[in-house]
Amino acid sequence: MPQASNPFQDTPILCGAFHQPRQMLAEQTYGGHRSIHDDDTANRLGLRAGPIEGPTHFSQFAPLLYQLWGHAWFETGCLSAHYQNMVVEGEEVRAFAQQPAPNSKFTRIWAEKRDGTPVLTGTASIGPDDGHGGQLSEIRQRMAKLRPPGALVINRDLRVGQKGAVSPEKVSMAMDQHMGDLYPFTLADKLRVITEPCHWYTEAGGVDSPWGRPVIPMEMISVLLGSTSEQAGFRGRGPVVGLFAGQEIRLIKGPLFAGQPYELEREIVALSESARTESVWVRTTVRDGQTGERVAEMILNSATMKASYPGYEAEAASLASGANSQRL
Repeated sequence: MPQASNPFQDTPILCGAFHQPRQMLAEQTYGGHRSIHDDDTANRLGLRAGPIEGPTHFSQFAPLLYQLWGHAWFETGCLSAHYQNMVVEGEEVRAFAQQPAPNSKFTRIWAEKRDGTPVLTGTASIGPDDGHGGQLSEIRQRMAKLRPPGALVINRDLRVGQKGAVSPEKVSMAMDQHMGDLYPFTLADKLRVITEPCHWYTEAGGVDSPWGRPVIPMEMISVLLGSTSEQAGFRGRGPVVGLFAGQEIRLIKGPLFAGQPYELEREIVALSESARTESVWVRTTVRDGQTGERVAEMILNSATMKASYPGYEAEAASLASGANSQRL
């Protein structure tokens, strides 16, 4: 009997299973106070519980994108996402990817809660960021549409083009290495609860990976790069509560490996605001700590909530009044 063709080959959408991602940042602190991931802090800002950090959802896309592009996903993959709605522990999330055209290296991705509430929307790709026929990643599309912000209050001391105060920042992530106050857990802790386990992430399975070493999951690349972010000195006025509004992680010469030393260079590439937030967009370049080669890049839209800054409205009015006086 001849082998039957795949009856699902024309299905335009790939989707994963529903998972309940775990909240691991309840003890996170910065600037001398708890973050939005703490339930009490979240409650004061009108949220029912501390949300799960956005890049946690990146792991749910890994099986779908490996299905599309194989090893190349781990070597030159890019996941670029705009976070739409917060998820709290106990809620179920499913990841989706559009089936790309044959030989295409670019596609759209999104995630939803079980009731259909959107969690994030974005793009995924492999290869150079200029190799997709003019199609820009989600974050780069949004950056291209930014308008100059009004008079910033929280971030008025920052400027586009500003480089990190410490450069390079030296980082690494061993299995049992604690990553500091911003990320009070280890890679081993994460692997025990990760939504999509992969034996290539583990010490035992990593030796059998195509690269012979344990691979850092993409969601934990965010932790690796964020763990020393305070060294950059990109501090707005405070105290404030912030959150990730959008994020892109691009592998250039991946994967990134557990235990490998890396060096980070940071630069503010945009400042923006919305009705409720002020944002700093930071590009972090990752270099191999031994060879100096550029191996990855992250663009992060860190938003601070205006309502969390004491006296925001009064200070904004005072700054506007001063600006008007200068014009007169």
